[in-house]
Amino acid sequence: MTVSHSPHSAQSNNHRTAEEIGRTPAGPRELPPLGQQRAADEPEHVDTVLASGLRVLAVRKPGAPMVELRMTIPFGSAVADGMHTATAEVLADTITTGTRRRDRVAIDTDLALIGGDLGTAVDPEHLSVSASSLASGLPTLLDVLADLLTEATYADHEVQREAARLVERLAVARTQPRVIAREALQKHRYGDHPYTREVPLPEDVERVTPEAVRALHPAAVLPRGSVLVLVGDIDPQSALAEVEKALGDWRSDVAATELPPLPALEGGDVLLVPRAGAVQSQIRLSAQGLPRTHERYPALQLANLTFGGYFSSRLVENIREDKGYTYGAHSGFEFTDGAATVQVDADTASDVTAAALLETRYELGRLGLVPPTEAEVESVRQYATGALLIGSASQAGLANQLIGLASVGLGLDWLRGQPGRLAAVTTEQVAEAALEFFAPTRFTGVIVGDADLLGPQLEALGGVRIADRQL
Repeated sequence: MTVSHSPHSAQSNNHRTAEEIGRTPAGPRELPPLGQQRAADEPEHVDTVLASGLRVLAVRKPGAPMVELRMTIPFGSAVADGMHTATAEVLADTITTGTRRRDRVAIDTDLALIGGDLGTAVDPEHLSVSASSLASGLPTLLDVLADLLTEATYADHEVQREAARLVERLAVARTQPRVIAREALQKHRYGDHPYTREVPLPEDVERVTPEAVRALHPAAVLPRGSVLVLVGDIDPQSALAEVEKALGDWRSDVAATELPPLPALEGGDVLLVPRAGAVQSQIRLSAQGLPRTHERYPALQLANLTFGGYFSSRLVENIREDKGYTYGAHSGFEFTDGAATVQVDADTASDVTAAALLETRYELGRLGLVPPTEAEVESVRQYATGALLIGSASQAGLANQLIGLASVGLGLDWLRGQPGRLAAVTTEQVAEAALEFFAPTRFTGVIVGDADLLGPQLEALGGVRIADRQL
């Protein structure tokens, strides 16, 4: 039997590389020039602070008959108290289990009737609420929210059940390398600051009582200093009226508790945290950055993208694509109230950890000494602008962006103005930010791994010291 082959099947065995695709007989293919960034239409919105001290930001974004709700309540502690962290975690897990007017089933039923859902989470800075529903169901959604904020009961059996589940989850979470590395980095950076208490200890959770949870709610779930964001197919003024109607009884003369300011992060040695027998290592580096309100933040954002902020960055090309030390490396920002840090993350096999750290330091230094080219800056500028616009294209994406901005005092104006600020950044400004903020001496951090294997290599490399305790 004769089998014929089409030209397409013959070509399928001769795949061209990305470099070959990007070239013509006359040389590299030229990218089309960036078009003029057009200003987006001003969306209909309301941004105001109610008499209770609650900031409300409501934005009309049609396209789907839905509304997205995001709320953040400052939920810090003035001291590094493990019991506050544990109690706050139990509160977040049980606030939706019942109120004076609704039990757990009634809450779920009322949300289901409006196509809605609602969830809560807590971290060292905030208690967060995330919810959505049909736009027509907004009054019901707000009524359920108000019920949780003002009438949550925290029944004994619900607290005990959720605390037991939390202990089980924590037992698993605390064995995960990423959780171990994050906790080690936090303690190395900030010592006993309350910000480091991200994951409670199981033994602290076991000591949480229903009385403690019920006492924490009126002391900490407060409107003054909190933010509510609504995005969807809504009339902002009508939505604001619904918020005032639903949350009118949620009042207090006391403001929600903010975390104490974080100390400035200084560069220094990397701490090797021993984890006996680990076959992989977690590299976590960090340096002081700039908040989004700073005039130089757009230049720093583009410098970060060039270094390690997206897949075609220098760090990824080096330690992933060229040398194969890691499946993924990344750099980005971590924002806290009024401050920011630059983070560099990579997970590597133990036998190449020292080499990966060496190459990461090399790329940090090279970013300043061999600054981003015009082509690199244009590429990351296009990526940053596109990512910002894509992130705000959906109702949920816009709500997520706005709650992050609103929690540090920003709003829709900052979001709309950022593409223009990115477009105005020069290559020279990016180079200045790269040299200043990505200098290797500005960074500190941790490596979690097998100290018996890594210790001699990393000590020979320099700038690494071994922690006393074993994980």
